[in-house]
Amino acid sequence: MLIIPIKEGENIDRALKRYKQKYRKTQQLRNLRDNQHFTKRSQERRVQVAKAIYKQEYQRKLEE
Repeated sequence: MLIIPIKEGENIDRALKRYKQKYRKTQQLRNLRDNQHFTKRSQERRVQVAKAIYKQEYQRKLEE
């Protein structure tokens, strides 16, 4: 549960903006989406390896 302390005389829009930023940083939405369906560990590992390969290739292209 996220707690956003609201200061005296603070605009509600500003407090809402702080809430949204904190929500994004905690990655709760990603966790909710990930838990909607079961993913095998082997599939998760395959995705991680694919991301690592992509990052490595991208960095190599930038160096050239």
